[in-house]
Amino acid sequence: MKLQVFDPPMCCTSGVCGTNVDTKLVGFLNDIEWLKKQGIEVERHGLAFEPAAFVTNEVVKNALKQEGNDCLPLIILNNEIVYKGSYPDRKKLAEICGIEYL
Repeated sequence: MKLQVFDPPMCCTSGVCGTNVDTKLVGFLNDIEWLKKQGIEVERHGLAFEPAAFVTNEVVKNALKQEGNDCLPLIILNNEIVYKGSYPDRKKLAEICGIEYL
C-alpha cells in the first residue's frame, strides 16, 4: 500500500520555515512518520520542488485542471484521491489506510 501526498507550493514541507511555524504541518509530518512505522509506504511531493511529479500523475493533473491549486494538498491511495484541500489528522489517516488508530 502506498500513500502519496501532493503538497501545495510552499518553502518547505516540515512546517518550520524561518520564524513561522505551521503547527498543522508539523503535526502532519509526525503523522506521516507514524504511518511509516505502521508499515505504510509514504511518498510526498511538493509542487514548488517537484512539479514533474504533478504533471506526470494523471489523477493529480486532472484534479488541478478541474479545481486549481485549491484541491491541494491531495492525498492519494492506490491511484485514487482519498482526501483533498487540507491535511487529514492521524485518526483520518489511519481510517484511510485501514489501520488501527493508536
